[in-house]
Amino acid sequence: MPRPELPAGYVARPATLADVPEIWRLVAACEDGHPASDPDTVAANLARPGMDLALDTVLVHDGAGDLVARAWVNRRSEVDVHPDHRGRGLGGALLTWTEARAREAGGRNLVQVASDTDGAAVGLLRAHGFEPFATNWLLEIAMPTEPEVPEPPAGVTVRAFRSGDGPAVHRLLEDAFDEWQERRRSYDEWARLTVERATFAPELSPVAFAGDEPVGVALALDVPGSADGYIERLAVRRDHRGLGIARLLLRHTFRDFHRRGRRTCTLWTHTNTGALSLYQRVGMTVRLSSTVYGLDL
Repeated sequence: MPRPELPAGYVARPATLADVPEIWRLVAACEDGHPASDPDTVAANLARPGMDLALDTVLVHDGAGDLVARAWVNRRSEVDVHPDHRGRGLGGALLTWTEARAREAGGRNLVQVASDTDGAAVGLLRAHGFEPFATNWLLEIAMPTEPEVPEPPAGVTVRAFRSGDGPAVHRLLEDAFDEWQERRRSYDEWARLTVERATFAPELSPVAFAGDEPVGVALALDVPGSADGYIERLAVRRDHRGLGIARLLLRHTFRDFHRRGRRTCTLWTHTNTGALSLYQRVGMTVRLSSTVYGLDL
């Protein structure tokens, strides 16, 4: 697979795991209010099943040797261009490369996400034939005073995540997300994106039990330097929905972040979860939104 055709003054090469810190700094410079990126997320994406770093990744450096853009493709794709290097054709070159690589690998579609405030990125995607099909929302709640936690439903208990809970919580989340996610993740892949992240906060991650069985969970990240608490995953088992368990878990996490000095808590949700109204009922509002675009190959 050839490298992308870049504007003069830029060079491309594949990524390696040694590049994770530099990639993370680039991603952080490109973020639009997302409070939860960290090097663990970058490393986990580079270790996605089936990812061939030599074929499926591109890093772009300028003449000074600084990393200014990157892309990867593996069923879905991500393209980031440093704000100081936008408008020079790098985004279009990398987008063209991701499409070519996806076709070469036999993909049937390609997915990209763009902030709704980034008109240039949206225009580029639409010019390449991408169509919108889902919306992501970053929700927030202000917590000037300590949130109250309701009593659990009859027969339900709540405690913080403990070592050894991982496999059962993994099954619960994958079962819950089967309704809309592209595929089930293995435990190892899931863990890299959740409970093995350096920012995972087990003491802020409540698990709801009915007897000995977990029936709900909220996994929290405590990101150094962030003013926000962040909830990475929230799910309730299908046969225990409608009992107020999701609200209970959210309020537990809100309260515990407040006790750590955080006065705002955030989380991402999207169209397919159908959970926006739930979060709005507990007092969360939309901070920003992005759109998921798809290209039929």
